[in-house]
Amino acid sequence: MKQSTDRILTTHVGSLPRPHRLAEILISQLDGDTHKGESLATLTCEAVVSIVKDQIDTGIDVVSDGEMGKPSYTFYVKERLAGIGNRGDRMGPGPGSPVNRDELEHPEVLERRRKPGDTFNTGAALPACIGPVSYENRDASDRDIKNFVTALSPFPATEGFLNAASPGVLTKFVPDLYYKDEDAYMEALGEAMRVEYEAIHAAGFLLQIDCPDLASARHNQYQDLSDREFLRIAERNIEVLNHATANIPPEAMRMHICWGNYEGPHTHDVPLATMFDTCMLARPAGFLFEGANPRHAHEWEDIENKRIPEDKVLIPGVIDSTTNFVEHPKLVAQRICQYANIVGRERVIAGADCGFATIVQRNNRVVNSVVWEKFRALAQGAAIATDRLWH
Repeated sequence: MKQSTDRILTTHVGSLPRPHRLAEILISQLDGDTHKGESLATLTCEAVVSIVKDQIDTGIDVVSDGEMGKPSYTFYVKERLAGIGNRGDRMGPGPGSPVNRDELEHPEVLERRRKPGDTFNTGAALPACIGPVSYENRDASDRDIKNFVTALSPFPATEGFLNAASPGVLTKFVPDLYYKDEDAYMEALGEAMRVEYEAIHAAGFLLQIDCPDLASARHNQYQDLSDREFLRIAERNIEVLNHATANIPPEAMRMHICWGNYEGPHTHDVPLATMFDTCMLARPAGFLFEGANPRHAHEWEDIENKRIPEDKVLIPGVIDSTTNFVEHPKLVAQRICQYANIVGRERVIAGADCGFATIVQRNNRVVNSVVWEKFRALAQGAAIATDRLWH
């Protein structure tokens, strides 16, 4: 992971809006259509090439493939892991898909968020574990890597990262119908996902592991537990993750946590301060977390006096990923400086709260053009912060 000694670098969390035609094909996959169409491979490669150039053009230093080839940051494992089949229930409350506690109290918010027609049909073939888990099909991950290599070839000095789901988050979105023991299921997922983690690292890219299980799972999957009980689960998840990444240097990895990438009350989010020390036990050096939305923007002061390991790089979200407000560059700079004052300017990279298209949709909540306007504000804010911190 590159750390700058003369300016604030910029990055984001990973997923970006897909082109319309590609989105339609990926949505059809989620609807259970196994016919991918001959154009899918070409469309995906073209989309990755385009999205990488767009990121660089708007001032993003550490770029991703936008997750162009994935229908979702979790469901994608269905075509890669043996033992994963159809769940049998549908999107919504059910095994592995409890409603967020804040939305139980404000059901109209949930109703608006689940506006029909934006994503896949209610009859989608959702994944579940129905047999022994192993990494069976590397074709898709190999395509992701090949497409990213192609897209980055004109920009040899640009650092790139690829996303992969954590074992912990998969226990929510790919519920277990086979092991009937969450610890055993976690261990199997860790061993299986190790293959993908190591492939990304071997290709020369940063590995970003997406771990909403360390935050948002508190108010959905484990909403009936106490904070102490939840932290024990989080520690277990990190132990499995650390074992699965044992062959990858910490500085070659980033870990992203979030409290659910949706516009809602978030009144039951576990505070960052409560689980910060637990998150610091994870091996990845980069730590991406929400720092821009109204529920978590204040939390920089809650970690001011925390013991932060010297090898950790903070990558706070300084732009929100759920609204069409475009942050003023001066506000972005203020947020960056708040964290730089805690760990030092060289250990802060400016990021986004979460992905802008974590699941493929026809109509993303944040308009495509606004995403790029937010990225420009991010880059401008990083330049202002650089001036304040170095000059």
